[in-house]
Amino acid sequence: MIPACRSLKEKRRALKRIKDRTSNTFGIAVAEVGLNDVWQRSELGFAVVGNDRRKIEGLMQRASDFIEGLGVASIIDQHTEIINV
Repeated sequence: MIPACRSLKEKRRALKRIKDRTSNTFGIAVAEVGLNDVWQRSELGFAVVGNDRRKIEGLMQRASDFIEGLGVASIIDQHTEIINV
């Protein structure tokens, strides 16, 4: 949820800040994957590759906490899926 956004342009600016800072800080891939045309909401997807499940889960939790700490958006729901290959 991005309550301060009043237009798609403001939303894109806020998402760019979230995506860039999260990607640079944690070295993970971040992309908007849903709710593209809704001003105050977004769905972001993260991709992490590794061989230690606990390390990956910890990294994803730290990334979520980091996003909340930016003060740009609030996380209202979260789903994690780990695929073993």
